[in-house]
Amino acid sequence: MTAIARDIRYPPDWPQQPAQEKGIDVALAVDLVMMVARHECDVAIVFSSDTDLLPALEAVIALRLGEAPACEVAAWVAPGARPRTLCPRGVTLRQHLLGPDDFRAVADGTDYARAR
Repeated sequence: MTAIARDIRYPPDWPQQPAQEKGIDVALAVDLVMMVARHECDVAIVFSSDTDLLPALEAVIALRLGEAPACEVAAWVAPGARPRTLCPRGVTLRQHLLGPDDFRAVADGTDYARAR
């Protein structure tokens, strides 16, 4: 598989305004479908609550018709909040719901701010 880089756009008043990723959702969706179609992975875990990715999940499920789904979904869940994961209607996917303890276990305390 060939990796494709996507630029992050930094506004003139960065870091007061956040950097913007452009084309990331579409790139993720295309990569998901292509990797499953090419059998480059056994299972893809989509860690997002962005409903723009539902068509890609539906495409993966359609590609695997008659087989176990080649995708699972994951999302952060706040205490007391209703879990929101991507899951196409009529399909049961394995869901990974992670909470604050999980977040603390993997948090990266590195300051990635650029020097100006």
